[in-house]
Amino acid sequence: MPTPRLHPNPEHATQAELSIAAACTPRRQDAVRVLAIKALLIGTDRTMTAKLFEISQRTLSEWTRRFNESGIDGLIEKMRPGRPRKITDEYSDTFHHLIDEPRLVGRLHWTAKKFHGYLREELGKEVGYRTVVRWLHEEGFRLKVPQPWSDRQDESLREAFVKRLQEWLRDESIDLWFGDEMGVEGDPRPRRRWAVKGSKPRVTKNGDHMRMNVMGVICPRRGDFYAMEFTHSDTDCFQVYLDQANQDISWERPRNLLILDNASWHKTKSLKWPVYLPPYSPDLNPIERLWLLIKAQWFSDFVAKTADDLIAHLDKALLWAMGRQEGNRQTCTIKQEL
Repeated sequence: MPTPRLHPNPEHATQAELSIAAACTPRRQDAVRVLAIKALLIGTDRTMTAKLFEISQRTLSEWTRRFNESGIDGLIEKMRPGRPRKITDEYSDTFHHLIDEPRLVGRLHWTAKKFHGYLREELGKEVGYRTVVRWLHEEGFRLKVPQPWSDRQDESLREAFVKRLQEWLRDESIDLWFGDEMGVEGDPRPRRRWAVKGSKPRVTKNGDHMRMNVMGVICPRRGDFYAMEFTHSDTDCFQVYLDQANQDISWERPRNLLILDNASWHKTKSLKWPVYLPPYSPDLNPIERLWLLIKAQWFSDFVAKTADDLIAHLDKALLWAMGRQEGNRQTCTIKQEL
């Protein structure tokens, strides 16, 4: 007497759950098992299902049995544990310290290749290069270009400024605004990118040094950004910007402090803005991050053939930045040539 054919139990998973499981599983064979069971649940003939997935009736019965016993988990193979880690937790803390402080062992910096060589030659660790790279990624390390850091900073001034900021932030009658300028070019320096070894990627460069400047302020608490475009930056342009911003921005608190860097046109006697960043401290100005975001998103490999092209592209970039504001507050961008 032939063995009765098994049918998948629909109580173990819905068709939607099976679809999600098939899409999420990292291995193709696991997805095939899940989809085969789904085909049976929607009423596809067993013979047709076996032909569709190029399997035998016996294999299909085995998958059905596993599904009926353990649900979706019965169709997905568990990953094998593999070989034990060669970089154990015992050494991870020590290696972390070496990566953070390469000078402790007479190195200026590490690359994965240099660190692998140090582990094998100096410490006698039998570990492969790929293992070292995998460990670096697992521990959260990434290749980064160091940020230039001026040695002319006055730490006492920076600490005093941060304390003042904290006092202002606690005062609910004060709004802090941070101002700065950004310059964009018609043919900026190309950015690094991945390319096939031996190839020579190119970007257009016309040699016309077109440039536009943007003066902007942001209020982190409100999420507001106000900007104007200029052909250059000087005291006259900055005064026009201040006058227009004073008219257009809707002030919410009695006191509004504008914090600026130490550019020469910010310190003309006719301008009375008493709050300045400590020298060589752009990291204390949050608008700098917005400039970096705009340049990365809109001016990477961008080439303008005319000044109008540059201005139009800059308009789109600023409107894009304004559209990212929380609450979608209305902001004004005005072109001013002086």
